[in-house]
Amino acid sequence: MTPEERFADLVDELLELPGVTPPGAGRGFGSSALRAGGRIFAMLADDRLVVKLPAARVDELVTAGDGIRFDANKGVPMKEWLSVDPDARLSWRQLADEALAFVAPK
Repeated sequence: MTPEERFADLVDELLELPGVTPPGAGRGFGSSALRAGGRIFAMLADDRLVVKLPAARVDELVTAGDGIRFDANKGVPMKEWLSVDPDARLSWRQLADEALAFVAPK
């Protein structure tokens, strides 16, 4: 399964949850993003799942070798964004659920 197909399946699963909106039209940062309450929590970038997580969780996953910090082509890695290696054995759904819980309005 390609990363695009895998992400499309993830989008279909998450759209069943209240408050989750699909990727929209357009270009640039966030155009392929899932949102909750208007806030981006997961997207596909360069064939990699990118999720917004607490900085400590991103540190943990980077240290474990499961991904790298996402930099949005600005040369500065973002501390709360993880870019998951396509070959990582992590569940994309589990990471997206963690990201959704992180950005969801409290």
